[in-house]
Amino acid sequence: MLRKFFLYLMIATLFLSGCGAKAPAETPVQEGLVPTPTPMPAPEVIPTATPEIPLAILVVPADLDQEISNAYQTLVYNLAQSAGMRFQVRNTLSVADFEPALRVVIVLPPDPGLAELAPQAPQAQFLSVNIPDLTAGGNLSVLANTERPDISAFMAGYIGAMVTEDYRTGLIIPKDDPVGQVMLAAFRTGHEYYCGICQVIYPPYEEYPLYVEIPQDTPLNEYTAYADYLINKSVETMYVSPELATEELMTYLASNGILVVSDLPPQKITGNLITTIQPDVTYAIESAWPQLIAGAGGVNITSPLVLENINAEYLPPGKEQDARDLLAQLQAGQVQTGANQ
Repeated sequence: MLRKFFLYLMIATLFLSGCGAKAPAETPVQEGLVPTPTPMPAPEVIPTATPEIPLAILVVPADLDQEISNAYQTLVYNLAQSAGMRFQVRNTLSVADFEPALRVVIVLPPDPGLAELAPQAPQAQFLSVNIPDLTAGGNLSVLANTERPDISAFMAGYIGAMVTEDYRTGLIIPKDDPVGQVMLAAFRTGHEYYCGICQVIYPPYEEYPLYVEIPQDTPLNEYTAYADYLINKSVETMYVSPELATEELMTYLASNGILVVSDLPPQKITGNLITTIQPDVTYAIESAWPQLIAGAGGVNITSPLVLENINAEYLPPGKEQDARDLLAQLQAGQVQTGANQ
């Protein structure tokens, strides 16, 4: 029995040693073969449009006095630069000047037709500077001396009496116009405020100041004939209502040696201009600028009146300061113009 047990044990051992698990065969590696990663598609690049730099345009007439023109250009250039805008100067304005990036247009007289042009560029704000007969609205703002025409007329009468021999002053106003009558009353009051009775010493013995009224339907080229009426009456200094102060008329007065006090900036400064009484344009433009670049407009812009373009031959420092002080008093309500507003 013991032999059989050992025999069976040997057979079992041999059987188990011959039944071991085979090792898995190795996968042959081919020489020079390098695994390549799967390529990923490149992201699509979508081009973006470069935004145009906003544009500001200043329109000044080519024949504007160079000193005045330079002052306006410097003012608007600095404002445009501070707002990160481009700046261009034009002598005229048309629809061809409008581009999508246009944001601000500031225009000096003469009027290029702003009432028709402004709606053609709704993305921009327009500002007219001392251009008569424009109404603010939409994207058109108006800076003009229209709020207190009596103050300008009063100062014109006062300065005229101050600088004119025998107080021979006069004014040209529109006929049948309420504002014209306000100007007449204020001019007379200013004249008398300076000289009282203003008695004439030498002939002709007219009761100055004199005035003439121009009917609304009068052709522009006939305005000079009305000026001749005053010239023939020995008037030496005149004030002309802004709506009648055409370039032709003002040139005619200069050619006849008539001194002028105006409330419009001249196209060209001539020796007969004593001074202009007008809104502080620099102050007004600087004040309106934030609204203009923000796209808000269509408003009337008022500002303090100041004396500009002073001719020192007629208004030396003492007289100039006297006029400036009186203008400040008028605007503070300390002196009345004598005109019912």
